[in-house]
Amino acid sequence: MSAIGINAAESNAKNASGHLARAVTLHLAGKREEALKQLQGAVAAGQASAEVYRAMGHIQFEIGEFAQAEKSYRALVKLKPQYAMGWFNLAVSLERAGNWEQALEAFHKACSLEPANLDAHLGLGIAHLRVEDPKSALFSFERCLELSPDHEDAFFGKAAAMQSLGHTEEAAQIYEQLLERNPESEEPLSNLILIGLAKEDFDMVREYSERLLEMRPDSTVALEGLAAWSAAAQEHALTAKFCTLLVSAVPGHFEGWFNLGLAHQKASRWEQAAEAYQEALKLKPESSEIHTNLGIVCDQLGDTAGARRAYEHAMKLGGDTLAPVWNLALMFEHAGQFEDAEKCYKQVLDRSPKEEDARFRLGFLRLQREDYRGAAEAFEACLKQRQQWPEAQANLALAYSGLGERDKAANLYEKMLDADPKSLDALRGLAAMAIQASDFDSALEHHIRLIDLGEKSPEVLYNAGLMYEKGGQPDKAAKLYRDALAQQPDMPEALLNLGRILDSMGKSDEARTCWSKALESEPELAQGYFGPTIE
Repeated sequence: MSAIGINAAESNAKNASGHLARAVTLHLAGKREEALKQLQGAVAAGQASAEVYRAMGHIQFEIGEFAQAEKSYRALVKLKPQYAMGWFNLAVSLERAGNWEQALEAFHKACSLEPANLDAHLGLGIAHLRVEDPKSALFSFERCLELSPDHEDAFFGKAAAMQSLGHTEEAAQIYEQLLERNPESEEPLSNLILIGLAKEDFDMVREYSERLLEMRPDSTVALEGLAAWSAAAQEHALTAKFCTLLVSAVPGHFEGWFNLGLAHQKASRWEQAAEAYQEALKLKPESSEIHTNLGIVCDQLGDTAGARRAYEHAMKLGGDTLAPVWNLALMFEHAGQFEDAEKCYKQVLDRSPKEEDARFRLGFLRLQREDYRGAAEAFEACLKQRQQWPEAQANLALAYSGLGERDKAANLYEKMLDADPKSLDALRGLAAMAIQASDFDSALEHHIRLIDLGEKSPEVLYNAGLMYEKGGQPDKAAKLYRDALAQQPDMPEALLNLGRILDSMGKSDEARTCWSKALESEPELAQGYFGPTIE
């Protein structure tokens, strides 16, 4: 009976290991749900180990199932009650679920099992703050600082605890020290505003509110601070909060609605911005600027028809600004409406011939639809305005190649290399032209230079391998094919060529493996394998 019990335990352990191994394989492949099912299968079969529960908790936490992660980690610490990281992970899961009381208990257990665990003490301090026990929180943050004297989160936590305890001067000093290290840190600024409000020190409130508002225009704390300051100082500031208050009191205030829309727009609150701009347009329907901004907002909301109407209305209203034309051109381009985009870029150039970026976009669009002559004209004009413009030079060379003017293209690429010997665009262009001309020695030379400069894309590696193969150096070719496949394992051309080289070396089994993978990647390669293609 005893021997049977041992065998059953060994069998369960082996089965659990099998489930775990399959789960790890699936997780590595990005199949988290399937990996989780494997682990759940082990639990259902009564074969769960501590490692299985740990893996379950990890995946459940990853996919945001914090309540389930909590259950898994509870099962883990039940099996391994002295496993500190299990308690820590349980605490973090409880924290994410908003269960601060139980998170506090789990963090405390993790700290007691692993006193040097800085993150556990930090989590414990935060949990104490959440349950409104700043005195205990202060103790935890002090312990963090014993372990890591310069830890910013621990310093912030200490300041927050002291602030809650009423030691505002000491807290303010710490927040200011944190701001010296990181002037754009929002949380110290927010808490300094609250301290200023408590002290009724409105100069302090204004200073830190303005700093915070500059970084984050939708900051509630900053807006509340400025509202308090403006009430005390009898002044007004143009922010979303003040504008909301303003238009509530004075619905016909155009600037209030416009700035409210602008504030929402900058904070990416697109629907609210659209509503505010519509209200502004009721007051000034002929404002080109409002129509332009409304177009931007509609575009972000996916209302392309509304965006187009707004931009075109702005264009009809005239004015010196090119913004509505530019924005409409970009919207068309992003939507793949290239002809409409070209018309807009031409309008920009008609009104402002020196708008070189518009001319560049025009050339690029022409290149996309293989209007090589038109593209060449546009890029040549770009280079008349700015001689050293590598992107325009590279695209002009492509246009020349499309026109069959290979010498012009080659000369332009060489000119680019003279200006910048490390120009990847020039080397790629020369390499492509050399391949087209069957000049494999030159093509190989350019590809090796690309690789030496760090351009190791699968295509570059494959082409270099192909050149080596054509030059009778199969060993070097095979290495480069393998390098390309390391990045793109299903690259059929590399698999076929590597298989051919391996077959010539007598490595038939490995060659067949390559060919099989190539067929899996591109089944069309099977056509003609058993004879001529059947019509």
